[in-house]
Amino acid sequence: MEKVQITARMDAIGIVVSDMAATLAFYRGLGVAVPDGTEGGPHVEAELGGGMRLMFDTEDVARSLDPDWTPPTGGGRVGLAFRLPDPASVDALHAEMVAAGHAGELEPFDAPWGQRYASLRDPDGTTVDLYAPN
Repeated sequence: MEKVQITARMDAIGIVVSDMAATLAFYRGLGVAVPDGTEGGPHVEAELGGGMRLMFDTEDVARSLDPDWTPPTGGGRVGLAFRLPDPASVDALHAEMVAAGHAGELEPFDAPWGQRYASLRDPDGTTVDLYAPN
């Protein structure tokens, strides 16, 4: 039997969220163009550029697809990374997000691999890294 050739292209990253409004506020703070007026919706999509989308679904949506679904405990299985134009921007955005009440994970530092690097946690504990070339 001949193998069928299928070309898959990553198109979107989906995140299940416990509080849509808090999550959208967090990602808006990072500069993601989340459509206005979507805070009460069960599913929200934001264009990231380059053909990629970031999708957010409520826990109710996850359970509607899989009635046995339960929220994971802990974090660290998936991380998102946002590239910034310069090291000063990493420091400024990290400080701005923490001042807005979002959880800081790692304070900005000069990483040995040549980047200014910092980490935050979104409202559900997903790691969100900020970085820029040094």
